[in-house]
Amino acid sequence: MLTAKNRVVILLEDGIKGHHGKTGLAFLRYSNTDIVAVIDRTCAGKSLEELTQIQQNVPIVADVRAALVYKPDALLIGIAPSGGQLPPSLYQEITIAIDAGISIVNGLHTLLAPQFPNLQPGQWIWDIRQEPPGLSIGQGQARSLDALRILTVGTDMAIGKMSTSLELYRAALARGIKAQFIGTGQAGIAIAGQGIPLDAVRVDFAAGAVEKTVLDLAKDQDLIIIEGQGSLLHPGSTATLPLIRGSQPTGLILVHRAGAKYIRDLPHVLIPPLPEVIQLYETLASAGGAFGEVRVKAIALNTFGMDLTTANRAIESTAELTRLPCSDVVRFGGDTLLSAIKSG
Repeated sequence: MLTAKNRVVILLEDGIKGHHGKTGLAFLRYSNTDIVAVIDRTCAGKSLEELTQIQQNVPIVADVRAALVYKPDALLIGIAPSGGQLPPSLYQEITIAIDAGISIVNGLHTLLAPQFPNLQPGQWIWDIRQEPPGLSIGQGQARSLDALRILTVGTDMAIGKMSTSLELYRAALARGIKAQFIGTGQAGIAIAGQGIPLDAVRVDFAAGAVEKTVLDLAKDQDLIIIEGQGSLLHPGSTATLPLIRGSQPTGLILVHRAGAKYIRDLPHVLIPPLPEVIQLYETLASAGGAFGEVRVKAIALNTFGMDLTTANRAIESTAELTRLPCSDVVRFGGDTLLSAIKSG
């Protein structure tokens, strides 16, 4: 739905400083659209680059009316609140945008198109989280593909699996590799313009939905990079197994937050030593040999908040511990991890 020609405003209310703004922040970092403003009342008038360390010279305004001066033609709902529902306080902002003729990109579970049936010519609402039609159970067909299939997996939720996938994709394109990124969450799909909204698919068909998407988008590609979701270690996560089953990966990239000892917000759930996590993922992805040998190729270490010296020490110690290549791809790009993928 979105192209490089669109003038996009991101609704990121309380998301710049809070934990629920990852969709909008990822869009700021990776989208090729023309982002003209960010809406966040608590940060209006401040420097976006100073607040986020994202190199975008984009103004922060207080509301949709203030954003209209920048002549946007699309509004992206950039928040990801718990439960995925649109906060009632933002409904009026969406209404103002629609009344102004602005199209909407909505990644929340609250569907907006049924609520606003009378749009202006050329205006649209893209409700991303909808189950596609014609799904079936997974059948392991992705194994028939010649392309390398790399799935990002994690020790926790919301630690950088999408960013890692997109940085790998960027690095592959820069090397002239025929590659495809497959988004599986609202931000990844909004950035790529395609993918599978996994958390909107009934669990019986989740692996089949991933499989169908991989088969459809892998044509004429040498490398497929699948955005991971959730974590096998998180007691509330159900997304990782369907991604493994549906994509039949040839390799995994393990994403970890440097220094994390337990699942965020669940201190009673400890994260095992990384070698044990690697063994867990490799065993499940290989299904005891039924799916062939699947290895973790490298570690993507999230060192956000660390100074450069501390981050480099964390990367070095993680590489030593796991005996695998390791890098923070957001800080240093995806070349190190891409080389690990291509070398074996």
